[in-house]
Amino acid sequence: MKTLLRTLTQIPAPSGYEGALRAAVHKMIQPYADEIRTDALGNLIARKGKQGRNGKRIMLAAHLDEVGLIVAHVDAKGFARFSALGGFSPQRLVGVRVKFLNETRGVIGLEREAGQKERAPGMDKYFIDTGATSPKDSPVRVGDAAVLDSDSIDLGDRLVSRCLDDRVGVALLVESLRSHKTGANEVHYVFTIQEELGGRGAGPAAFGLEPEIGLAVDTTPATDGPNERERNLIQLGGGPAIKVKDTGMIADPRLVTSLKSIAGKNRIPYQLELTESIGTDARPMQMTGAGARAGGIAIPLRNLHSPSEMIDLRDVEWAGRLLALVLRSTDL
Repeated sequence: MKTLLRTLTQIPAPSGYEGALRAAVHKMIQPYADEIRTDALGNLIARKGKQGRNGKRIMLAAHLDEVGLIVAHVDAKGFARFSALGGFSPQRLVGVRVKFLNETRGVIGLEREAGQKERAPGMDKYFIDTGATSPKDSPVRVGDAAVLDSDSIDLGDRLVSRCLDDRVGVALLVESLRSHKTGANEVHYVFTIQEELGGRGAGPAAFGLEPEIGLAVDTTPATDGPNERERNLIQLGGGPAIKVKDTGMIADPRLVTSLKSIAGKNRIPYQLELTESIGTDARPMQMTGAGARAGGIAIPLRNLHSPSEMIDLRDVEWAGRLLALVLRSTDL
């Protein structure tokens, strides 16, 4: 799993620019899928199995994209002003390195006066310093996209890297597709695009697939740091989090019960996710077309939308076991 995660996190895929990662995942999964295609929007969809007696049509969603930046203009001094691709707090990223899809590197900066006088400076006060001194010699242009730039750190059971949200979900789907033995359920593995912009990919994919069950395989913010005041404790190493509620949806109670039952019977540790800070692809799967019984399995993660996101690989292993059992179950 570590090797797969390192491979996936090295491929930049800011929202709207997922093509290189989609191609890499397509190559990884092609030998194992019964059918594979890319829809008009850019979601990669792989099917395994056909719906049999008492089986369900299941859609798994893990998003390819990561938060990023896009150049809005280059000012007279060569600094690249930018807009966000997805949600993050720029004040946390001053001094952080970025990498453009054209291989240019730069550093996020904040206008000095704004940093001294404003508690929450607007996005127009931030810039990317590429070393250019004028628009003419700038290596980036309007519309060029970038991602946060950092190396991964191996901490034994824990891994630190950029974009583990949601490369860990992508990795879980890849491994599941490789190992899943077909049964009564028809499983659609959907590697969605533009989740960080509001779940734009999952809705059209669900419209076409009409799943009965929808599961988002994603991350959730860990709340086990110093002086955390969250009422719902989510901790690294405590097991995958079964979604109960997030900012965009309430998970189907029947599905939550089924997931808890499967985990409990198989001695898989789990946590319950109730959060008001994030949403996932579960919401568009639940609401699209005639609707679906939707929920999620999430990996606890520290430092969300930063260059140094952290996960515990034991949570990933347990999530993989839970997912395998869920896909074989006809009692969902």
